[in-house]
Amino acid sequence: MEEIKLIEQAQLGDKKSLAELVKKYESTVYNFSFKICRDKDRAENTMQETFLSLIKNIKQFKGDSKLSTWLYTVVSNHCLMLARTESKYAYTSFDDEDAAIDEMKFSEWNTEPDKAAESKEIKELLDDSIAKLHPDYRVVFLLRDVEGLSTEETAKICNMSVPAVKSRLHRARAFLRNELNKKFKYEKT
Repeated sequence: MEEIKLIEQAQLGDKKSLAELVKKYESTVYNFSFKICRDKDRAENTMQETFLSLIKNIKQFKGDSKLSTWLYTVVSNHCLMLARTESKYAYTSFDDEDAAIDEMKFSEWNTEPDKAAESKEIKELLDDSIAKLHPDYRVVFLLRDVEGLSTEETAKICNMSVPAVKSRLHRARAFLRNELNKKFKYEKT
C-alpha cells in the first residue's frame, strides 16, 4: 500500500496500517537512533519512544513533510533529551577554549576517499571521532553527511535556521577532520 494511504488509514485508527508504518521504518529509526545515541540500549529506548510518539500523534501529522522527516525529528529530540540528562558527557564542547579548532593546520588526505573508506581501521577511527561530537553537532552531521538529507530538511528536523545548520555542520566536519588528523599523526610517529 502506498505510504500516503497507510498514513491516512492509520490516522483513522487502522492498527494494521500503523503496524505497517512501524515495520517500514523500524530499521531506519533504530539505525539513526544508534548513530546519535551511540549505545544499543539507548537506541532501542529511543526507537520505542519514537514509535510511541508516532502512535500517539499520527493524527496530528499533516503531511507537510515526508513521514521519515517527521520521524528523524522525533528521534533527534529523544536522543538530545537523553544526552542533556546525562551527568557526564563523552564529547568535546566547542565552547571549551582547549577544544578550539585551528582549521589552517589540517593535513591533506594522501589517499582517495573511496579507498580510505574501505579501510576498517579508518572507519573505526571515524566512528570514535563521531562519538566525541556533542550530540547537537552529531545530529546535524549524521542527517547531512550520513543520511544525505538536504540542509533545508536538516534545519526543519532540528528546528534551526539554515545558516545555523551550515555553521554546526562546518564545525562538526572541522572537529572530525582535526580528530582524524591527530590520530593519523600519532600513528605515523
